[in-house]
Amino acid sequence: MSYSLDDFCDQTRAILLQNDDHDGRESVRQKLELLLNDPTFCSTYVGPDCDPGVNQIFEDSNLKFCVLTYNMAESRTSPPHDHGGSWAVYGQAVKYTDMTIWSVADNDDDKIEPVRRFRLEPGQAGLFDAGEIHSIQYPDNAKFVRVTGVDMSTESRRVFDPEKGTMRKIEHVGTGNVR
Repeated sequence: MSYSLDDFCDQTRAILLQNDDHDGRESVRQKLELLLNDPTFCSTYVGPDCDPGVNQIFEDSNLKFCVLTYNMAESRTSPPHDHGGSWAVYGQAVKYTDMTIWSVADNDDDKIEPVRRFRLEPGQAGLFDAGEIHSIQYPDNAKFVRVTGVDMSTESRRVFDPEKGTMRKIEHVGTGNVR
């Protein structure tokens, strides 16, 4: 039996209405893994014929969670960052994404250090709760899905430079999804 984007969004809405906390978001993570195993979803949104780039494919009109696809032609390493007051679930479709979780070092809000590393393989998803600092690295032609608690263009967040021990705040920029 197939599991569609509509199924995922309906179940995510029901989960978050009942339990919009870590446990509820963990349930969303599990549902995203189910969606990543649906061949119709994958061929439509993260398949070989999909145009490169980032596309928002759903935004809930009431709860404001968003589903985005990432069909990335070129490799990238993001700087460590958080999603402000939002959470994010990343789900791998093609290739892999290396994830690093960071924590504040020595009670200095600008200095961070890595505390955990793991790789998302196709069909796997990882949860980053609100305020959790993380970075991602993926190779050419990686494809993944990201679910966020809100449209990230409306959310201020922090970006870190661990080598310099600095942090800068990115203020929300209005409409359109910011990566």
